[in-house]
Amino acid sequence: MALKARLTQQMKEAMKARDSLRLTTIRMALTAIKNKEIEQKEELDDQGVTAILSTLLKQRREAAEAYRDGGRTELAEKEEAEIAVLQDFLPEQLSAEEIGKIVDAAIEETGASSMKDMGAVMKVVMAKTTGQADGKVVSSMVRERLAG
Repeated sequence: MALKARLTQQMKEAMKARDSLRLTTIRMALTAIKNKEIEQKEELDDQGVTAILSTLLKQRREAAEAYRDGGRTELAEKEEAEIAVLQDFLPEQLSAEEIGKIVDAAIEETGASSMKDMGAVMKVVMAKTTGQADGKVVSSMVRERLAG
């Protein structure tokens, strides 16, 4: 089943179950997908939908962190609950070890030897880990390996 169709199906189930948090989170995701489709004037495939869900997930993580820093734990908990809903629709996240292997392979593939080559390495790694790894984690690993 296509990811967008799965989101729509889950939205209907959330309506029937009267699960307001899940319902609003899925509606927000479907709205973001629809806006992107209107902007691009074409329907998104699963990869495009995954990219949007990853962006939404990143926004929720940043918001939760900001709320925690500001002492607003109830809002941070709401954001974290939305993160859990969004993660149901994304591929399983890679472990640090798996990301490390991909980074090492990308460094070898691009022939990177210094920090100047970081952009090329990041391009290769992010293409292979779409939706499965946080860009900050990948960036820090690439930086660590190229510096050391």
